[in-house]
Amino acid sequence: MRFDTEVFFESVQSVYDANTGNYTDSVTELKQYASVTDSGTQTMLLVYGKIKQGSLTIRLQNHFKEPFDRIRIGEKRYSVDMMRTLCRMQVFVVSEVQ
Repeated sequence: MRFDTEVFFESVQSVYDANTGNYTDSVTELKQYASVTDSGTQTMLLVYGKIKQGSLTIRLQNHFKEPFDRIRIGEKRYSVDMMRTLCRMQVFVVSEVQ
């Protein structure tokens, strides 16, 4: 198993600007290297109850303990649908966010 894909854990902080009346998002990213594969059919049936396109399985060698809102791989952003913490590894099943 190769842990060669850059995965960015994003934390989004919204700040209100009283002058403009708008919210601006400040995104903080923490980079990790992971093994990223397509989710298997049995995993998708377990998590979603159906086959879902754009579902990935992300495996980290260590535990990621920082709070985060979403995960970015390349230009695509993903939400975490299932997380499992094992003895030495952490596994995320994610789906693409539009």
